[in-house]
Amino acid sequence: MGVNFSEDTKLYLTPSGLTLDRRAALSFPLAGGSLNFGALEVVLRSAKKTIYQATFPIASLKALKEQLPASLHAKFNATLKRLTAPRKPLDLPGGAVLSFAKPLVMGVLNLTPDSFSDGGLYMNPGLAVERAGALFDEGADIVDIGGESTRPGAKKVPPEEEIQRLTPVFDIIRELPGPVSVDTRKAAIMAAALEAGAGLINDISALTFDPGALEAVKSAPGIVLMHTLGVPETMQDNPGYDDVLLDVYDYLEERIEACARAGIDRERLIVDPGIGFGKTTGHILDLLKNLSLFHGLGAPVLVGVSRKRFIGELTGVKDPKKRLSGSIAAAVLAAGQGAHIIRCHDVAETAQALAVFNAVGGN
Repeated sequence: MGVNFSEDTKLYLTPSGLTLDRRAALSFPLAGGSLNFGALEVVLRSAKKTIYQATFPIASLKALKEQLPASLHAKFNATLKRLTAPRKPLDLPGGAVLSFAKPLVMGVLNLTPDSFSDGGLYMNPGLAVERAGALFDEGADIVDIGGESTRPGAKKVPPEEEIQRLTPVFDIIRELPGPVSVDTRKAAIMAAALEAGAGLINDISALTFDPGALEAVKSAPGIVLMHTLGVPETMQDNPGYDDVLLDVYDYLEERIEACARAGIDRERLIVDPGIGFGKTTGHILDLLKNLSLFHGLGAPVLVGVSRKRFIGELTGVKDPKKRLSGSIAAAVLAAGQGAHIIRCHDVAETAQALAVFNAVGGN
């Protein structure tokens, strides 16, 4: 390779040559879904600087491995195994099982007055409960409810106010026809959600905002760890990275390790690169084009692109509610990179688009 390796050299593998054709020769399955990959992009980084980058067809992987120093062989083997292994289904309250064999739809239900797209629409308790059921009727596999807006510039909401907003849905969680995820950064809300019967905790801070979060989620059937650069108040103030792909990957890898050290089973973890959370439009496009990198973490990948600002910047559409076409395009692109869960506002339309994607993939 002609590269000077050091003790801190890190290896990253990004599947490429992705295809839905299961007959493709010399390819590996991607994360247990319908996609195969025929090549791997290999990146080596030392001291936050890329020192080597090249793409190898699957047929050349043995020769590639032989060129790597012995210190990276275990990492290479472990990452390749995680890239190809099916994701274990999650056992959720009420006997529900969440399988990741095909892309799932997570419907958004914001019980907030100030969310960027649907703030104030479902503050009435009756409307909130009605909307939760409607999202399942439209095709949601999971409904994600939140009582605190985390849009750019949003202020922190006191826990007592957040729980008050969520209580109407908490009261009927077990009566809903599908699993509920609760979007929160606060340990007290996490504990209340799990007591009410929530199946997933979805934390934009990857369990770093509240010191009690790691303990609060120990009984959670599923946990979403999302990358955010900073906090909502300031995260879009000129965000910067050495390499957005590798920096986000390193952060999520560290949070997985933190959960493991706390006694949380890795198979209960889901990762989210945090589209729009401390990222420019350029950063987001890099993440969407190379989303398959994150399968190397060995967890299901969740992506939330629905109605977000980057779509408006690319298309000139200022009203978030009028960004449906861009949202669907981004959702299908994410599915085409192997995303396991698509978080969205427009459930019926997204479910329809993914049904076609799944049919082509044989699911």
